[in-house]
Amino acid sequence: MIPEESSLDEYPVAEAVPSQMAPPDAPEPGSLAIPPERSWFLEFWERLSQAGLAESALRLGTHTLLLALILLVAWAMRQFYRLGEVEELPRDAALAAALPTPTPTELPPQLLPFSIEDEGSSGISRQALLHTTIPAQPRADVSKYTVEKGDTLFAIAEKFGLKPETLLWGNQFVLGDNPHNLRPGQELNILPVDGTYYQWQAGDGLNGVSKFFGVKPEDIISYPGNHLNPDEIGDYARPNIKPGTWLIVPGGRREFVSWSAPAIPRDNPGVAKVLGPGACGSVVDGAIGAGAFIWPSNNHFLSGFDYSPSTNHFGIDIDGNTGDAVYASDNGVVVYAGWNNWGYGYVVVISHGNGWQTLYAHLSAYNVGCGQSVYQGTVVGAMGATGNASGSHLHFEMMYNGTKVNPWDYLP
Repeated sequence: MIPEESSLDEYPVAEAVPSQMAPPDAPEPGSLAIPPERSWFLEFWERLSQAGLAESALRLGTHTLLLALILLVAWAMRQFYRLGEVEELPRDAALAAALPTPTPTELPPQLLPFSIEDEGSSGISRQALLHTTIPAQPRADVSKYTVEKGDTLFAIAEKFGLKPETLLWGNQFVLGDNPHNLRPGQELNILPVDGTYYQWQAGDGLNGVSKFFGVKPEDIISYPGNHLNPDEIGDYARPNIKPGTWLIVPGGRREFVSWSAPAIPRDNPGVAKVLGPGACGSVVDGAIGAGAFIWPSNNHFLSGFDYSPSTNHFGIDIDGNTGDAVYASDNGVVVYAGWNNWGYGYVVVISHGNGWQTLYAHLSAYNVGCGQSVYQGTVVGAMGATGNASGSHLHFEMMYNGTKVNPWDYLP
């Protein structure tokens, strides 16, 4: 008989184990399965994602957080500056504080006594003058001016704010419409305005006089410098104006009295007899000009007047010394040679046979005679200052088909 072994009882028989072990958290067989709990935020975010609002919500949250951070920084800075403020003491506390102890200082050095010097010994004293300066009023009457050495028509006109032709029109009996007649010592009428100066003649009428000068009768009557009373004028055809009365014609103009040489044809040079003894008789035909001109002198610059029809100066005054050669500007025939009674002195006029005519004035001598054919560059005379000339120069004029032209437009 085999004895029972008690050691086997100490180890109970193991129960049958299923082929697959269940996980520790697995529910017991036959019980209900309970899902684990999920965060509400994750569920909310999942729903937002399903609705397509996750990105917008993220942006909104970021902006809200940033705004909160800014407000927090602002609040912190406000607290910081509030701690740094100095507490203002009451007004009574400042008055109750002890006064500072004065510090002794030295007295400044004693200055010398000030004395006022005599006003007449130094400086410029200011004097009180009981005087009122009244500005000058515009002139209405004619004044006088005595020509001085070195004066010119243009300089005098500029001095008085007038046009040069006004001086000629206001001094016809002195200057004779010729600017070269200006001489030192002459007394000129200086009109207050641009215009003409007319001496009333017996039988004159206001309509005729005003029309001649290109103005209205009222312009003459109403001008204060004429001292006419409109109520006493009467009939314009026979106005009550005393003969010999000088009247200012403001804005008036007139034709100049020609003192220059007219067109002198080869077949009738005698028309120039009114100019003086230099006029020619009959002239035979001769050289014909080419229509191209040269300078009539060695110098090519001015010494006096320029071409100025407004002052009745239809030529140019070329500078030079007495005795300098004067040349024919183009081929032609001499139709005037000799003295001129109208201020030109010794003159030579050349007809070029093609509508052109040239004039050479104020010569000290002339080397040609009436009817002589000359050619371009021929010496016709010598420069001088004869006639109404203030200095040695050549007065040179050009004319085409009876009309005077500007030499500057044709000289090289």
